[in-house]
Amino acid sequence: MNNIYLVGFMGTGKTSVGEGLAKKMKRNFIDLDDLIELKERRRICDIFAQEGEPYFRRSEHEALKEVAREKDFIVACGGGIVVNRDNIKIMKETGRIICLRASLPVILKRIRGASHRPLLNVKDQQEQIKCLLKMRAPFYASADRSIDTSRLSIDEVISRVSRLTGEKKNKPGRGNRKPAPKRKAKVKKI
Repeated sequence: MNNIYLVGFMGTGKTSVGEGLAKKMKRNFIDLDDLIELKERRRICDIFAQEGEPYFRRSEHEALKEVAREKDFIVACGGGIVVNRDNIKIMKETGRIICLRASLPVILKRIRGASHRPLLNVKDQQEQIKCLLKMRAPFYASADRSIDTSRLSIDEVISRVSRLTGEKKNKPGRGNRKPAPKRKAKVKKI
């Protein structure tokens, strides 16, 4: 289906990169968390508070299945979507998974003051992030490619993702034939 799924921890740039990438590649963009909020008619933090994380993860899985039926989408996924191996399977079957990473200090700086992140509504955010990163690391490692966004601008990350996922298009009428062998240029002697 050629979807591009952006995964990674919160604060790594999935939404910003996804929006810019969709514009550059002339594709549709969707943030899975936004879709869940639209369907549930409430914010993610309210879903966590009222129903708990297991309910949210089921909603996330259903939203992913729905989006995976689409073609050529750029999808910004929630940070914990990879913990469900069925989600990884769905993404791999319908596109490519690009993991955006960042160092702990960069993540802390980027998410500072964000009260809408339910998993970080704890006393020691740094320790919570360390714990979540360690727990999710093997799942993030299943991505097709990974990019560290710590020292890159959004435009630089977009360019890298675009290069990593660029599709080679055949010229009309050529099908999948092998290209003609290169000919050596004739050198004219003077």
